[in-house]
Amino acid sequence: MAKTADRPVSAPPAEVPARRYPDLHDHLDSLERKGLLVRIKEPVDKDQEMHPLVRWQFRGGIKEKDRKAFFFERPIDVQGKTYDIPVAIGVLAANREIYGIGLGADPARVNELWTEAKANPIPPVEIPSEAAPVHELIFAGDALKVPGQGLDGIPVPISTPGWDNGPYVSAAHFISQDPESGVQNIGTYRAMIKARDRVGCNPSIELGQGIYIHWEKYRAKGERMPAALCIGGVPVISYVAAQKLPYDTDELAVAGGLVKAPIRVVKAKTVPLLVPADAEIIIEGHISTEWLEPEAPFGESHGHVNPKEYNPFMDVTCITRRKNAILCSIISQVTPSESSVIKKMAYDPLYLDHLRNGLGVKSVKRVVLHEALTALQKVTLIQMQKPTRAEVWRALLGAVAFRPSMSKIVIAVDEDIDPENLDAVFWALGYRSRPHEDVQIVRGTDVGHAPRHDTRGSADDSCLLWDATLKGTFPPISLPKKEYMERSRRLWEKLGLPTLEPETPWYGYSLGDWNEELDEEARLATEGRYWETGAKTARQRRSTREIPPNTSYYPRKKDNEES
Repeated sequence: MAKTADRPVSAPPAEVPARRYPDLHDHLDSLERKGLLVRIKEPVDKDQEMHPLVRWQFRGGIKEKDRKAFFFERPIDVQGKTYDIPVAIGVLAANREIYGIGLGADPARVNELWTEAKANPIPPVEIPSEAAPVHELIFAGDALKVPGQGLDGIPVPISTPGWDNGPYVSAAHFISQDPESGVQNIGTYRAMIKARDRVGCNPSIELGQGIYIHWEKYRAKGERMPAALCIGGVPVISYVAAQKLPYDTDELAVAGGLVKAPIRVVKAKTVPLLVPADAEIIIEGHISTEWLEPEAPFGESHGHVNPKEYNPFMDVTCITRRKNAILCSIISQVTPSESSVIKKMAYDPLYLDHLRNGLGVKSVKRVVLHEALTALQKVTLIQMQKPTRAEVWRALLGAVAFRPSMSKIVIAVDEDIDPENLDAVFWALGYRSRPHEDVQIVRGTDVGHAPRHDTRGSADDSCLLWDATLKGTFPPISLPKKEYMERSRRLWEKLGLPTLEPETPWYGYSLGDWNEELDEEARLATEGRYWETGAKTARQRRSTREIPPNTSYYPRKKDNEES
């Protein structure tokens, strides 16, 4: 969050500081150089074709790593109207590589970067209006009513044609301020285009978002709430705006920590707020605290269409933008989506930090909020390294209690189970747990971000906790040992067969129920000397009067014995 009065923001220096992080234009150049940008030069209908076209790469069987960013040079509307602002979709997080490029980092380092940024934030620096790219063009007051100079001049696409009742800014980062502390909040909330000078705002009341807390305070004072809607610009600001950081966190400082440089800000023209100076478009105005308007239907990130409901709206007082502005739009709705990638890349390390450092459960190795199956937070997977039974349940319960958790199912697995691989997770559920002993249901949890479909008269929800970790020694994983899989892979590649993408587990390993004699027999088999083992077994015959068939040669430990 940020302050406009006593906040730690550097005053405008005599010499304007250079931007030391990628803006949207730099980011698009990087994507194009890496072959990750699809540039479309012919006109594309923003109302009926644009989002459905990009949506196909999320619903057409295309692997995540093969998804692209799209850049539409000539957007038109359904009536053939043209715009001088191109539209970029999928450019923030169509896949994890694109997200990493937006941060200027290897995607594998994202967890580390988020941890460092929260621990070492860098306050933003204010620059003068004449040096701010977002103030190159300014439209205020009556100028907003001129065709093409208000919101009608911005080519906002329709996200879910056939269901949405208008264009909604999906990459809408609302900036508001606590009237008591002066602390600013940046959050991503959908924004319905209603008129040339009026835009809707869904403050996500059920999630207790910062903007809603601010709105309630202004409402108690009987005043309108000043706000600014930031569209596009610095990718890292979009990543931070989608994150659920504590209420008193300076989000722009965390953004600075992520890119290791202060974010440049500038005073807004008509409201007392600081806004990102390198944004593409800023929409300023006042949100009414006296009146609400119908808003929606709109296809939401939980995978259903939210019905029409009464929500706040903003009367626009000014629109500022770059001369070469680009409108950024996000693919959301049914997962997997661009929205779910953005959230996942930030939420995974957030949960991990909470469990490992907040609760001190050091056996937690990784936390994965499953993307494709669950609208992100409904299934949470916790990977643990040799945990005690007590640690497993502390982690499971801790994940449910952590805000902004909205999990319905939380599963703990061992470190050899890839939490991204649902086949592996279900295998662990089937073979490493006993539901009557290893499952608990917690009632009274938060419904969170979900369809407005509850017909039972209660907002309460529940959560299933499932311990799918090993409780003792197990026989080895029944795949060839690593050395043989690697040897055969070299042969596979020599034969020119399709490129392999190994999935864990791709080789067998011991889980404790194994010994030297069995290892020796397996080695003899691979050397063609299995006849020696056959001769040994002949010497070890026992009468059926002594033992029945299928009796274990090596008696296993009982469940209550130490492993």
